[in-house]
Amino acid sequence: MNGHELVSSSPRQSKTSATDVNHFVLTFENNRFASELFGQFDQNLKLIEQRLHIDARPRGNSVAISGDMVATNQARRALDYLYGRLQNGSTVDVSDVEGAIRMAVAADDQLQLPTLEKKAKLNLAQISTRKKTIAARTPTQDAYIRALERSELVFGVGPAGTGKTYLAVAHAAQLLERGAVDRIVLSRPAVEAGERLGFLPGDMKDKVDPYLRPLYDALYDMMPGDKVERAITAGVIEIAPLAFMRGRTLANAAVILDEAQNTTAMQMKMFLTRLGENGRMIVTGDPSQVDLPRGVKSGLVEALQILRGVEGVSVVRFKDADVVRHPMVARIVRAYEASTAVHDESEQSDR
Repeated sequence: MNGHELVSSSPRQSKTSATDVNHFVLTFENNRFASELFGQFDQNLKLIEQRLHIDARPRGNSVAISGDMVATNQARRALDYLYGRLQNGSTVDVSDVEGAIRMAVAADDQLQLPTLEKKAKLNLAQISTRKKTIAARTPTQDAYIRALERSELVFGVGPAGTGKTYLAVAHAAQLLERGAVDRIVLSRPAVEAGERLGFLPGDMKDKVDPYLRPLYDALYDMMPGDKVERAITAGVIEIAPLAFMRGRTLANAAVILDEAQNTTAMQMKMFLTRLGENGRMIVTGDPSQVDLPRGVKSGLVEALQILRGVEGVSVVRFKDADVVRHPMVARIVRAYEASTAVHDESEQSDR
């Protein structure tokens, strides 16, 4: 492993029983990488301590780890994975540490993921472009990235902050750089399902751009800004309002439909049937955030029901536990979900 275990000694005082306590020292060969791994003022180690309830004491390029047997092995796997990222030329920030911890814990939760074997090293799915490499930060992200690689049509559904749109755009950029597709097509219901854009100033691109800003932001993260601008000018990256996609066949393209919960059933069917030869489609949305008029069924919700079990279609469902933004976002999502559940139960009891 990248971090070498040097010492195994008797456990320190701990609230757990002696048989469940573990103590060892990891030493990393590269002093600079070890410093980056531990973080400024050892903030990465402190985060691991806090999340896993262990003790991690750095000294030079070594760290002494002690605590619960399971938790200390999780810390070992997380640190080994992060050190490997540094060796491969990537950086490690707080969000990377959070992700490594989540995946290490998931291995011991025995989640059925092909990339996670209990007690083994972490082998996380990644998306790589010339500008950036993104590794999965939750088990669901890992499953999502792998679904994007193998399936022609992927639905990524769940709450905000889970990375479903960002990873979709990153995957599309990766396919474009590889030459696997000739272009990227970005689409999103603008304003509302009716897409009434006439009152907005400017041409169609000016009208739609504000609603596609999250997709643009992800593109600029994955590709140099000048290349993005040139690709848009050349039509290699296309902004296609949903209502303007009728009658087209999108071959050799990576096509992303964002905020798909705000499509009608007819719009969703129209979009899905645009898929052409060597095309890949990614549909993202949050079924709990439908802005359609009352009584109008979401095209996303219907599609998930109709396409269940269809060959070549993958559905990945994100939960509040997959939120990778500020931890407060996950708590907000859970609070809203709990409130919705109580409201639904109240409505059913009143009937």
